[in-house]
Amino acid sequence: MSKFNYIYTDPTASALETGSTPYGIYDSDTTFASESIQVCKWVARRLGHPVMQLEFDSGSICAMFEESISEYSSHINNYNTKNWMWNSYGADNKQSGSVLGSTGSFETQHGHMGTTWILSEQYGESVNVGGSLTLHSGSIVLTGSKQVYDLQSEAVVTGSHTNKRLEIQRVFNYGPSSITRFYDPFAGSFDQRSMLDGFGMGSASPAVSFVMRPVSHDISRAQAIETNDKVRKSAYSFELVNNKLRIFPRPVDNDAGDKIYFQYYVKDEKGSTTRDHTANKVSDPSNIPYKFLIYSEINSSGRQWIRKMTLALSKELLGIIRSKYASMPLPNGEVTMDGEGLKAEGREEKTQLLDELKEFLETVSLTEKAKAEAEEAEANRQVLAHSPLGIYIGSFIPLLFIDWSNFIW
Repeated sequence: MSKFNYIYTDPTASALETGSTPYGIYDSDTTFASESIQVCKWVARRLGHPVMQLEFDSGSICAMFEESISEYSSHINNYNTKNWMWNSYGADNKQSGSVLGSTGSFETQHGHMGTTWILSEQYGESVNVGGSLTLHSGSIVLTGSKQVYDLQSEAVVTGSHTNKRLEIQRVFNYGPSSITRFYDPFAGSFDQRSMLDGFGMGSASPAVSFVMRPVSHDISRAQAIETNDKVRKSAYSFELVNNKLRIFPRPVDNDAGDKIYFQYYVKDEKGSTTRDHTANKVSDPSNIPYKFLIYSEINSSGRQWIRKMTLALSKELLGIIRSKYASMPLPNGEVTMDGEGLKAEGREEKTQLLDELKEFLETVSLTEKAKAEAEEAEANRQVLAHSPLGIYIGSFIPLLFIDWSNFIW
């Protein structure tokens, strides 16, 4: 097919209808549709039209225009990913299906603790004050004279947890509360009278005079009772080794059929790297819900970068086309085409534009922002260090002294 079947002419509004670009990402944006005509004319003039013939049509320039916007959008999204990846991690919903053809600027984000809260959840699970795992409840049925129970085979747990490794968090094997073995902590009974004598208050009559004591006294007595039970007799406790639960004191025949309850995590659930509440959430830069930018929302500097990139891509494309026809025969000789030069020039301009954009985005990153603020704070400190301090002179306020001894209370 002759290359003369593809010759550039200035487009019209009717020529650039929806579907004229390869992907049609921005076709619904009226600003993109109207500016496509202007960009085509501008690129064509920069390439020498109408003095020189261009071997492609306006549709090729529109394709380069679309690619330039997508390239700009990609770098902006990469910049946002670098700054806000860990703010989006596990929080924002993934995009279902392909995002191709959908556009929209991402909403502004604000800093927070990032992944620190994930680590704090795990600490919370270890001490039973929070976390993302379900704390299950189970029990064992006591057998007379049997002291050791295998939790993997003998525990009464949720059906799906049978024969699974359990991580026990709490065992409810307690004796009667120590407070039930107190005398009345507020009445002056015999035990309290001995205490009152020790504190020099023995004149108080039992059950007639009442003494309010700090709660630390009750706590000390409770600890004394529990320590006595542990040292002088077998206190209520347990020992857990390799999912084998040893009960203290040893159950007797009268205990048969009774239950001891416990709380546990399933080891498989705790070791899993995923959770139900993390389904369809961001896990890496590939599924952060960034979309292509809306062209009408891109500012003037961004649009100028896009126009220059469109020109660079068009130069490269035209150079590739002309390279296929290195020379054209004429009646008295031949004309050498400038394909290789255009191709090299377009690629050089494209590389330069990409480097400029990357460098600019790097200078406005959060890291650079923190460095600039630190430098500004240090500069202000040095300026203030050489500035004279203001002297403030205020009026003297006399103090009013009151003799409270004359007051009747």
